[in-house]
Amino acid sequence: MYFEADTAVLDAAQALCVALPAAGIPAVLLRLRGRGWALIAPLSVVGSVAVITVASASADVLTWIALLLVPPGCALALGWAAHGARPWMAGLVVPLLIAALAGPDDALGRIARLLLIMGSCVTVGRLLAGGTPLFVLKAGVVAMATIDAVFIFGDFFGEQNARFDAATPAAELPRLQVADIGDVSTDYGDFFIAGVVGGILAAERRPQSAAAVAMFAVAQAFNQLYAVVESLPGTVPPTIVLLAVEALARRGRAEGLSRPARASGAARR
Repeated sequence: MYFEADTAVLDAAQALCVALPAAGIPAVLLRLRGRGWALIAPLSVVGSVAVITVASASADVLTWIALLLVPPGCALALGWAAHGARPWMAGLVVPLLIAALAGPDDALGRIARLLLIMGSCVTVGRLLAGGTPLFVLKAGVVAMATIDAVFIFGDFFGEQNARFDAATPAAELPRLQVADIGDVSTDYGDFFIAGVVGGILAAERRPQSAAAVAMFAVAQAFNQLYAVVESLPGTVPPTIVLLAVEALARRGRAEGLSRPARASGAARR
């Protein structure tokens, strides 16, 4: 049986991205609602690979984008987007960023980077779930996981992915496009998809904590494939949980509709 503590830590962090997003967006953003936001998930995979393939220097551009956007995203999670968020808590991003800058590859710096990434994905998950029709966003999640699985299991663009993971904004600056614990790393996209799943569940008032526990369990089962492969698409476990929750919800609705019909038939007899 495969079990690696560092991998389990990253799996638990990904599961928390499912549990933490709250629901709703500011009224000012409601006018921006639209189906197009669902394309962010699958296009983020295809687009990043395509850009890096065309120009290797673009990996450096993407890592700069992550450095500039991830900390504000985490501040929004602490101050607004996550369950239990408070405006004053947004300031907690400062010590996290200081720790990440002071020693990006030290143990404390790696934990700070992980927390910054998680926070930003919680914010993105809440915003996308609040600004996109949920059935379209769910399709986007499935599309992203499918594309990711094809790329990884088909061993496509491995060099580009490695280049993306290794890129740094500049010497001694943290890489906020990837989280590392020990010798194990997880791309930003894996946390991103978990945050989106969490945002969807929050918008539908589904039990996020139970889904997060289920995601961690699914990830441990999925990790058994490391016995035969070197890399796994981390987008798959949260997507499996989303599909399972959807299937259970549809079953519950079907059973709820059938009960009145059975009761009506019994009354007529």
